[in-house]
Amino acid sequence: MRCFLPWLTLVFTALQMQAQTVADVPVPAGFTRMAQPPESFGAWLRKVPLKKDRTVYLFNGQKKYNQQAQFAVLDISVGSKDLQQCADAVMRLYAEYRYAHRQFGRIAFRATDGTLMDYDSWRNGTRYVLQKGKLVKRRSAAPAENRESFRQFLETVFSYAGTLSLSRELRAAADILPGDVFIQGGSPGHAVIVMDVAVNKAGERRFLLAQSYMPAQSIHLLRNPADARSPWYGTRVGEALITPEWDFKPGSLKRF
Repeated sequence: MRCFLPWLTLVFTALQMQAQTVADVPVPAGFTRMAQPPESFGAWLRKVPLKKDRTVYLFNGQKKYNQQAQFAVLDISVGSKDLQQCADAVMRLYAEYRYAHRQFGRIAFRATDGTLMDYDSWRNGTRYVLQKGKLVKRRSAAPAENRESFRQFLETVFSYAGTLSLSRELRAAADILPGDVFIQGGSPGHAVIVMDVAVNKAGERRFLLAQSYMPAQSIHLLRNPADARSPWYGTRVGEALITPEWDFKPGSLKRF
């Protein structure tokens, strides 16, 4: 766990209180936010609201032990089960984006055993049963299209998919864009998502990261251990990425 000085907490808290969404987080001097198409994942991520309370809570309502990793907390539920961890938070954001645009056919993730779990099948009544270590699809529920059914679908995905399966699905990225994912698949593994990107006239990029962690906890924007003044990261593609609770090896950047 990397430590931050107490006075920096006050600085970050003052900055966070000014931000109601990801788009409100001030960019570094000389940088502007990268243009994003209105209906893109990147544009949607910028609209994600932030909580006034920057405390990270676990799924059981307890406070996370380490309260030094976050710059701000996303106003997105964590649920009441120990399911929405690191890769799950990435899949949650991507699924919510597609759900908000009613692109149900594009909400699909593979389980660790390779089984495709798609929301189109789920809302038509398909469920997944574990038999002899393999997921089996069965049409066993009435068709439903509502938030409760969507929540149940996501919990199923979180139960059977993770960093290993998600890292296999994503493709390598040569440059960094909003919605990209730094991911290390395995057990243990970790994943963080790029929430926003800013550029300057020289073409340099800065980016914001968000994560959940273990156990399941509030999704939060990360502080940057390398820059006490700003939560924006400047790590170049191909370099190792150092975050408050995980170090990613070069080549960890991927894209949906």
